[in-house]
Amino acid sequence: MRGKTLFSAFINAFFVSLQPENHVTKSFSHKDDMNNIPAVTKNLLIINILFFAGQKVATLYGIDLTDELGLHFFLANNFCWYQLFSYMFLHGGFEHLFFNMFALWMFGRTIEHTMGQRRFLFYYLTCGLGAGIMQECAQYVEYLWQGYNAYEQVNIGSAIIDMGEYLNRWTTVGASGAIYGILLAFGMTFPDERIFIFPIPIPIKAKFFVCGYAVIELLSAMARSNDGVAHIAHLGGMLFGLLLILYWRNGGGGSRRNRYDNDFYDRGDRNNFFRNWFESLRRKRESHFTSSPGGKFGQDIDYRQRKKEDEAEMDRILDKVKSHGYDGLTEEEKKRLFDFSKKM
Repeated sequence: MRGKTLFSAFINAFFVSLQPENHVTKSFSHKDDMNNIPAVTKNLLIINILFFAGQKVATLYGIDLTDELGLHFFLANNFCWYQLFSYMFLHGGFEHLFFNMFALWMFGRTIEHTMGQRRFLFYYLTCGLGAGIMQECAQYVEYLWQGYNAYEQVNIGSAIIDMGEYLNRWTTVGASGAIYGILLAFGMTFPDERIFIFPIPIPIKAKFFVCGYAVIELLSAMARSNDGVAHIAHLGGMLFGLLLILYWRNGGGGSRRNRYDNDFYDRGDRNNFFRNWFESLRRKRESHFTSSPGGKFGQDIDYRQRKKEDEAEMDRILDKVKSHGYDGLTEEEKKRLFDFSKKM
């Protein structure tokens, strides 16, 4: 059983292109425009292509990398724990590889610019791992549902083989689960971004595009179609991606979040997010204090002067974030921005 491409349902007939809105490109610096491929996305593209070439070369020497590195059912003799990671770098054919890498190139570069390199890589691998886990669960349900645990052999039509050999044939390969996670992240980060699907003459918002694919995968999984596509794995990639994004958005990650290239992963334009977040904190803080003539805060001229200077410095840093992006800040400016947030 092989997990095929993200667009296997109808991408062969349609060519998908992205029409960016202003709020997408605003968050990039002038060096990080949409025409450049960021480091993690580029390396993932290269690694997947090298693995595919390795599959072809290994075949010439009688070695089946799919059998070695593809994800086997966990009750099969050929299952190894590392296959939960290695399977997402293998593909079942050129078409499988091409459309997955096309989706990674089209959506992954945008999400990497938004998340930052380390967070994006962690997100990609987590979605791929989640897809593999969900596929294992789906196969286990099928194993029990079909009653395979009660038999030692199985009739595959052309022959009767041992159950162990049959279970070893339950193999999943492909990056589709991770790609579906990226697609979800794009829809959540830029929900109103327009996506054109040829030959449909009108653009479709990303949030509807993502929901549509999720529904297609869910219906396909429920139909239990024998199309060789790991629909549950696709949904698993989206599910784990959703949980991770919600975890980040609700403040998860603790102090380790500061090790990522971007300290916060927000709902959309991160520049507006920074400014709105700091301004909301400022309003909240000011609402907690009232002063009257002769009061402490009214008489403390030094305090007011320091506060005014701090606010001017924070506005300068936020203006720099708006014009050059968060990555355009110096380490000192990032530290000051973090210190400001703690004071508020």
